[in-house]
Amino acid sequence: MSSIILRNVNEDDLPIFFKYQQNREANYMAAFTSKDHNDWDSFLTHWTKILMNEDFIKQTIIVDSNVVGHILKFEQFGEPEVSYWIGKEYWGKGIATKALREFLKHISIRPRYARAAKDNAGSLKVLEKCGFVITGEDSGFSNARGEDVEEFILTLDKNE
Repeated sequence: MSSIILRNVNEDDLPIFFKYQQNREANYMAAFTSKDHNDWDSFLTHWTKILMNEDFIKQTIIVDSNVVGHILKFEQFGEPEVSYWIGKEYWGKGIATKALREFLKHISIRPRYARAAKDNAGSLKVLEKCGFVITGEDSGFSNARGEDVEEFILTLDKNE
């Protein structure tokens, strides 16, 4: 696989992220998404808040000069959490694992948390390869699925 580059998210990345968000299967797997994954204005409002928040770390994932997704560190429920989204056409190529490993090198806060729908085998595999372990469970309403979805809470205590 080609090398992965992480750089700060810029506004030119947003239309690409939006295109990735519009994929029905990706929305189903992510589960906890916006109410309408085709609403550009809502998407832009959400990302404007992210870009303006200096407490967030937001990186664009690039492979072979292509924007393939993004990765974030933010606070949720008072805890540092990581999240990522990879365009469906790039799934299964080790990109998410490689990007997350690189991203984690630059986040010194411990422990770190992540969440994934219990049936999101791909994301759970990425997180476990990066040293996260399942430490809890939760559930919440999934806009993408229109129902409550159970999720795992994963924790990373060590330096990866």
